[in-house]
Amino acid sequence: MRKIPCPPTVEPIVVSVQEKKAKTAVLLPCYNEEITIGKVVRDFKATLPGADVYVYDNNSTDRTAEIATAEGAIVRKEPRQGKGNVIRAMFEDIDADVYVMADGDDTYPADAAPAMVAKILEGYDMVIGDRLSSTYFQENKRPFHNFGNRLVRGSINGLFGTHVTDIMTGYRAFSFGFVKTYPVLSRGFEIETEMTIHSLNNNLRLYEMPIQYRDRPAGSVSKLNTVGDGVKVMSTIFRMIREYKPLPFFGGLGSIIGIIGIILCGQVASEFWATGMVARFPTLIGAVMLVIAGLLLIVAGIILDVMAKNDRKTFILEANRFAYLKRHLADRR
Repeated sequence: MRKIPCPPTVEPIVVSVQEKKAKTAVLLPCYNEEITIGKVVRDFKATLPGADVYVYDNNSTDRTAEIATAEGAIVRKEPRQGKGNVIRAMFEDIDADVYVMADGDDTYPADAAPAMVAKILEGYDMVIGDRLSSTYFQENKRPFHNFGNRLVRGSINGLFGTHVTDIMTGYRAFSFGFVKTYPVLSRGFEIETEMTIHSLNNNLRLYEMPIQYRDRPAGSVSKLNTVGDGVKVMSTIFRMIREYKPLPFFGGLGSIIGIIGIILCGQVASEFWATGMVARFPTLIGAVMLVIAGLLLIVAGIILDVMAKNDRKTFILEANRFAYLKRHLADRR
């Protein structure tokens, strides 16, 4: 996977004719971000002057929506609490050629957005704003968050055999095809992890771009719950491994259970050869049941793996059909 360095100072970006014609939407899910949302909207309007900036207010109790409206953002309400629910609504409601998703807490630099848009227009499905290769571990003052990022990154990269640096970043750019074919299942902050796993599982075109992360300004409070959201993220990984990699999941579990059963059977058999008697019938029965359970799990893993591969084939066919319809409609216009 290729990377481009994040320069200390942003150079002017030459905008091509294609970029001028492309419709860009900036997506800002927000919950009680009145301290920072005004600056975030202004920054994205300055760096992407032709883009529509959408602020989806997720039941804020402060002046987030009022300030965003005053700064010229398109403000909409999403009553279902949780970032995943907001992203689902955004992806359903908004049509654009390129989407840039960021947070309303002013932790992501808007000046990186034009380069991310350019990469989507080159043909990538998703561009990941990589915090971990630059300033994240220096700026983030929450050590458990740093540990969680490393744990999630190691788990997913090990499973899929990849080298994605920042699994959980909230700064991303998407193509129209990605947004309209991605099934949003998560309700909360685990949405970014789900996006990454979905992309790796379906072999989508990803590009990582290092960005200069900065911590929240004074007075701005994080909505993340280190323990609660960490458990949700790990449960999301567990669920998606079970769905996307059923053979390693069920096959590995079945192998462990089966090996335990074989070891117990071996102990009973060795006693039988030494004494000519089976002294531990309950152990023998339990061992045989463990071996059978292990074999059943392995068989289930094989069957589910075939189904998962068929699901990936179906996704590719549907994505191709969707891309064809999009081109066909564009030609008719």
